[in-house]
Amino acid sequence: MRYGVLGTGDVGRTLAGKLVELGHEVTLGSRTKDNAAAVEWAEGAGPTAHHGTFADAAAFGDVVVNAVGGRIALTVLDSAGEEHLDGKVLLDVSNPMAFEDGELRLSPVESDSVGEQIQRAFPRARVVKSLNTVNCQVMVDPSKVPGEHQIFVSGDDESAKGQVTALLGEFGWPAGRVLDLGGIRTARAAEMYLPLWLNLMRSIGHPDFNVEVRRAR
Repeated sequence: MRYGVLGTGDVGRTLAGKLVELGHEVTLGSRTKDNAAAVEWAEGAGPTAHHGTFADAAAFGDVVVNAVGGRIALTVLDSAGEEHLDGKVLLDVSNPMAFEDGELRLSPVESDSVGEQIQRAFPRARVVKSLNTVNCQVMVDPSKVPGEHQIFVSGDDESAKGQVTALLGEFGWPAGRVLDLGGIRTARAAEMYLPLWLNLMRSIGHPDFNVEVRRAR
């Protein structure tokens, strides 16, 4: 399958690299076609790895992955082009975070989410929120954390969530450990988890951890 990954930071390059490793063809998108990080990644990842603008990546992908920061996601997706998102699964792994005066701030929060904003702005895209509750290394290799820990999906399109769940399976997340929270509105809760995640990381001392939901028998 062909994937367009938007964003050349650690998350974007990690996801794009894993997709190539799994045999998919990937274009890593950035603001400019000659972005140094994207060029270096594509040259090192092999013949099925490409680089280009956000629009190039979105047009290329059968599935588009938003791996830029949540606060710039709408701007980036606008530059990617609505026509390149129509009808496609759009996997949003972003968080709406920024550090202001040394403190973490989320925006939007509580009454909205980046996932919902994307779905409203691009109503013909099939938006699924997932993977934003773990470190990028755990995203693509859940075995880094022992136990039956879970990952979450939110979205209004059931078939899109099924497609994302299949992709998560390729990453190593068994279907039984993918918890469907419901419609895209439930992305609010997943995004609001970030402050707790940061506090846990400070307490644990590293980012390779996750939560496990245990059901009463």
